Amino acid sequence: MKYNRCGKSGLLLPQISLGLWHNFGSVDNFENGENIVKEAFDSGITHFDLANNYGPVPGSAETNFGRILKNNFQGNLRDQMVISTKAGYTMWDGPYGDWGSRKYLLSSLDQSLKRMNLEYVDIFYSHRPDPETPIEETMMALDYAVRSGKALYVGISNYSAEQTKVAVEVLKQLGTPCLIHQAKYSMLQRWVEDGLLDVLEDKGVGCIAFSPLAQGLLTDKYLKGIPEHSRASNPNGHLKRDEVTDDKIQKLIQLNEIALNRNQSLAQMALAWIMKDNRITSVLIGASSVGQLKNNLDSLGNTNFSSDEINTINNILISI
Repeated sequence: MKYNRCGKSGLLLPQISLGLWHNFGSVDNFENGENIVKEAFDSGITHFDLANNYGPVPGSAETNFGRILKNNFQGNLRDQMVISTKAGYTMWDGPYGDWGSRKYLLSSLDQSLKRMNLEYVDIFYSHRPDPETPIEETMMALDYAVRSGKALYVGISNYSAEQTKVAVEVLKQLGTPCLIHQAKYSMLQRWVEDGLLDVLEDKGVGCIAFSPLAQGLLTDKYLKGIPEHSRASNPNGHLKRDEVTDDKIQKLIQLNEIALNRNQSLAQMALAWIMKDNRITSVLIGASSVGQLKNNLDSLGNTNFSSDEINTINNILISI
């Protein structure tokens, strides 16, 4: 495992981190999730990313992760882990269980710490910008989280380039630097290239990419259409059936041919493609099994691209 410095901070993050958005919640097999986390740690993944609402029952992923920590990571092992959580999406009913008020963010952080049985998290995020709450209030809540000892660092997620500029400046004035931005980034979702990565580089803020495989679309699973029991076949899934078009499948087939020539799977190449940019601190993967985790980790074996490969890939992606 390679470890990258997060922005201009002193913190190193593994090139690949493990996210617990799916496969670790109320409807999932606990032992399977536990085995994935143990394998990840043994493979050099030290960063584990959660959010208050990960479930599907809100809070259940944090509760299960707390059990995993208790069963397997007692003593000094906690000091070898970077654990993050977030608040910003709907967590509980009523006027205080959503968005970015100081009331919600700090109450949510207290609840997250109780669920995971932790004294602090390493990174606490504002999960999304709040259109109704002044950004200064949201950033003041993050600042307080650090000053109260409940978080070591803070970050933001899903903020635009312009919103990021403001948030980073406010945090700087408060004396708590913005460590990291968690952004949706994949071959099929490249909005961060239109200014955000430049802002983060200029401000000395790290970037961790989530959904790097576009909810599984950038795998060999969809090369022949939508299979049964896939995320796209589930009407409640995050990958919608209408996103898997015939034209997109043809593009995925072309990308897969390039991956095979690189001795990689399409998923491995998609992860490596993000890691080639030195402005990306870490890539956040999910895993439904130990085998899938290992397969994704194998992407670390080849993260270099020739100029011809980059040009060919970009030409394919332009029309997607």
